[in-house]
Amino acid sequence: MKLFVDSADHRHWQLPPGCPRIAGATTNPTLVHRAGLPVSLPTYQRLVGQAADAGLGVLMLQLPRADVQEAHAWMDVLQKQSADAGVQLTIKLPCHSGWAPLMAAVRARELSLLITGVANPVQLLWSGQQGAHYVAPYLGRLEAAGRDVWALVRACVAMQVQGTDLMAASIASADVLTRLIAAGAAAATLKAELIARLATDPVTEAAMVQFAQDVQDSQSAVGPG
Repeated sequence: MKLFVDSADHRHWQLPPGCPRIAGATTNPTLVHRAGLPVSLPTYQRLVGQAADAGLGVLMLQLPRADVQEAHAWMDVLQKQSADAGVQLTIKLPCHSGWAPLMAAVRARELSLLITGVANPVQLLWSGQQGAHYVAPYLGRLEAAGRDVWALVRACVAMQVQGTDLMAASIASADVLTRLIAAGAAAATLKAELIARLATDPVTEAAMVQFAQDVQDSQSAVGPG
């Protein structure tokens, strides 16, 4: 499984020792706003530069409006900059028919497309037909709405053989991540704090304490020499 950090704050893209290597970072207008940044082309340009500086292979940026003319203007700049920087650019768009013209524009540029907010099987099938490389259901939101999250996950995994990979989002626990790995999800995006927290575990720590105590006790029993 590929792991992505869900943040527009470049300081979150460097994780502590013990964390798996991340494939890249994902953002959206809400994350940009929460990072204290304006949702603007200069902000996105800065993020591309920061991704290159951080050595990220992929940066996923969500366009702010269903405005084809604006989208082309932004992608003109971002596509060239990301190519020059050696960062693979993925464009994120909401799962809604009003954004279909932008999806066609992304396809025409041969950029990677992520359709986000997929919440049911009809949306999943439609997203695949729009040429999505990734679909991103918000698992936490769906669970809170009383949906059968794991049925949708299994459907997304089944779609992976057709070239539309699952990018599971809104993950809040180790148990959910474990089930996604077991289900065969291609990718997941998590908050940096959760990834860092899972780099250590009380069960592991307790075992290490036991090992150290047993080493000490065994050496004391044998005695010097």
